Parts: sequence; structure tokens; C-alpha cells
Amino acid sequence: MNPQDILRYVDSLHREKNIDTELVFSAIEAALQTAAKRQYGEDADITITLNRENGRITARHNGEELGEDQIGRIGAQTAKQVIIQKVKEAERDSLMAEYREQVGQIVAGIIGRADGGVATVNLGNVEAILPRSEQIPGESLHAGERVRAVVFEVKAAGNRVRVVLSRTRPQLVQRLFEQEIPEISEEVISIKSISREPGYRSKVAVSSVDSQVDPIAVCVGFRGSRIKAVREELAGEHIDVVRYSEDPEVLIPNSLQPATVEQVLLCDMIGRAIVLVQEDQLSLAIGRRGQNVRLASKLCGWDIEIMTGAELEEQIERAVAGFSQIDGVTEEIAQSLVEQGYLSYDDLSVIEPDLFMEMSGLTAEQVDYIVETAEARAEEAEQAANEERRARKEKDRLMREAEAAGIAEPEGAAASAATSAAPEAAAPEAASAETETANAETENSEAAEAAEPEAAEPEAAEAETAEPEAADSESSASKSS
Repeated sequence: MNPQDILRYVDSLHREKNIDTELVFSAIEAALQTAAKRQYGEDADITITLNRENGRITARHNGEELGEDQIGRIGAQTAKQVIIQKVKEAERDSLMAEYREQVGQIVAGIIGRADGGVATVNLGNVEAILPRSEQIPGESLHAGERVRAVVFEVKAAGNRVRVVLSRTRPQLVQRLFEQEIPEISEEVISIKSISREPGYRSKVAVSSVDSQVDPIAVCVGFRGSRIKAVREELAGEHIDVVRYSEDPEVLIPNSLQPATVEQVLLCDMIGRAIVLVQEDQLSLAIGRRGQNVRLASKLCGWDIEIMTGAELEEQIERAVAGFSQIDGVTEEIAQSLVEQGYLSYDDLSVIEPDLFMEMSGLTAEQVDYIVETAEARAEEAEQAANEERRARKEKDRLMREAEAAGIAEPEGAAASAATSAAPEAAAPEAASAETETANAETENSEAAEAAEPEAAEPEAAEAETAEPEAADSESSASKSS
């Protein structure tokens, strides 16, 4: 092998494939050593050294140096094949290292194929894939279009690198904000938290290190210009920008905007926040199909339950009465449980025994009995709720059949109505069965509604959020996320 040819070959691979020269030199040495052992025997003591400066090869067999003519006879074809294989592996490792550093970062490429739900994206030195599960719902991708996505996963597939992209991850929203808003890259404004339902809505909590800089106004831009650019890249997805705060009692109302919150009650032991609102703000706080409260819960890291003051009082009374029915639970203990946010048998069934013992002064045996009883009653309440849902569905079916047949009210429907009108037990779940049924009916009615129209972009810098959602008629019992 000509030393100068070797040096040119190594340099060419380094420049074109971005492969470290040391990896190529090592690959050539390993290839020549493999070829030599095939010629002299696998047990032969063969050492091959390639000079990095002048490209000369030095070979020793059982301690004796081989001449250039002997080196030249070492399976040249075998050595070539091994070198090619080693170089491919080195190229794969180089690409793996390059794209693993970009996991979570945004990349841009040209769509090659977009058939069968999976799109291929040419990133220049590798062809990545964008699976249907990582595409924005309702989005239509076409060959030749330019697309931006975040690197989601990188792994080896033989001698190739498999790069998986995503357009559904919250990181994409963050990277787009960083590209469109210079103040974020300059660290004047920081993104503290993001919650997202791809294709529908995102909430972004931002803060500013400079008290004179309004982070919301900066992110929205003049007449919504900046937020509009992000939305266009996300196929028109709604984006709410809210002000971040370390205080959950401030952050939670901000995250529930545009609804107005009266009071936030934090239950630290179970990570629940009970949010009180006026009756006319209830559907706005919950959002269409619970989307607003669900995103707010993810954004804040609290399990948010929304209700009116009257509903809270009713639920507290029902919980105290229900807990007091369990042997060993006095009214004082029941009141203490409710004050800590435990409002149902299901909540009580997952309480930490040590905390319960410390709070109530009961023994471990008493606590175990109470928790087991709560678990059993929670299962009973769930079964009762399922039975009531089935009864209501059957009633609705009979009513539809009666209407089609021109009958006023079938006997089966009347019997079903009488069954569902049975008096409710004095237990914390008594209302939840009713509410879940009402919630199911609400969802059925909402399924027929038209898609929510987009509201206009915010024109003023003071806009705390993006568009308010249309009022939803969901029941108050499904307000928790």
C-alpha cells in the first residue's frame, strides 16, 4: 500500500464523513492484522503499526519484522473488505455521537416520502423518520416540503443510524420560542414549564429576570406577531402564555386563565389543589372536555380540582359523614382528613399509614382496618357508578326506540328511571357516581358540537393568555385533571 495513498484516504474520510482520523488509522491497522492472521494462522503473534505522520506500515510476525514485499502479500482483498467495514462502523459511530448530542434540539429537513403515515426527512447526512405517532394530529405532510422537528431518539440499526424525529413533544414549542424570541436566548426571559396537547393547545409559563420587562408581552409580540409565527409552525395550535410564579397560589390561577379564580386551597399531603370559582366561571375554568384544567394541572404539577363554594361545602359534609361511618374514625378525625384534602374513600385508601397514625393518634392495626374498609367502599362506589351508567344508557336506548315507535314512555324506561332515582348513601362517593354519569352525557352531547373556532390573536402586550375557550357544559365533578 502506498503510504501517501493511505494518508489521502484518511484525510478524505475525515473531511467528507466527519470521522476522526485516529479511528480510520486504527481501523486500517485492525484490518491488516486480521488479514495477516488469516495468512499466518490465528495463533500467530502479529502486530501492525501505521505511522500517522508518513503513512508507512510496520509489521512484525513472532517478533520478526516483515519486509514490504511480505506486507504487500497480506490478503489485500481481505484487508480492503475489513477496512470498508471498519470505516462504515466509524461513520455510524460518528453520526450516533453527533445526533445523540442533539436529542431534544430542533432540526430542519426536507420531506422525502410521506406515505403510509410515516414520513422520511432528509437532514443532509442522514435520513430520519417522522412516525405518524410523532406527527401533529390533523397535520398533512407532503414530499419536498421543509419541516422542523426535535430529535427524539437515536439508535444504531446495523451499520446505519436510525434517527427518530417528533413534532408532538413540548420541547418543540420551547425550541420554537427560542428561535422566535431573542430575549429567551439572551436569558432575559426564561421558560419555566410547558404543557401541551399537540394540535390543540399548549400552555407556556414564562418569567423575566428584569422587572421592567414583561415576559408575556415580549413573547406575544406586537399584535401577536411572535406567537403567530410559532402557531403557524405548529399547524395553528393555540398557545397560552402565562406568568410563572414560585407560589402555587399565584401560578395556579394564572394557568387557569382566562377564567377568574376566587380561592386556591392547597392539600400538600396528596398534591391536590382545590380551586373555587363562581358558577359562571366554572365551564371556562374546566375548558372544552376538561382541556384547560388538564393543561393547567400539568403546567403547575398539582392535581387541580375545580368547584364552586357550595359544591365544596356539600362535598365536605358528605365526606365527613362518610368517613364517620367507618369504625374507629371519630368526627374529629374525619374533619382532620377533610382539612388535608381527603374527600373520598378512594383518597383515603391511598393515605400513608405513618402520616395517618401521626395525624389521628390511632394504632397501626386501626389504621390498617380503616384503609382496608375505605378500599372496599371505594370499589363498591365504583360498581354502583358503573351500574347507574348502564341503567341510564339502557333508559336512553329504550327512550330512543319508543320515540321511533311513537310510544310516550316505555315501561322499561320508567323502571330504569325509578331504579336510578333510589336514595343515595351517605358516603363521599355518592355524588361522584351521579356526576360521572352527567359528565358522560355532557361528553356525548359535546361530540356533536362543531370544532371550537379560533379567537383573534392578542393585540395588546398585556395579554396574559391566548384565546379563551368556548364555554363547556361539563359537570363540576370532572373538574379534576
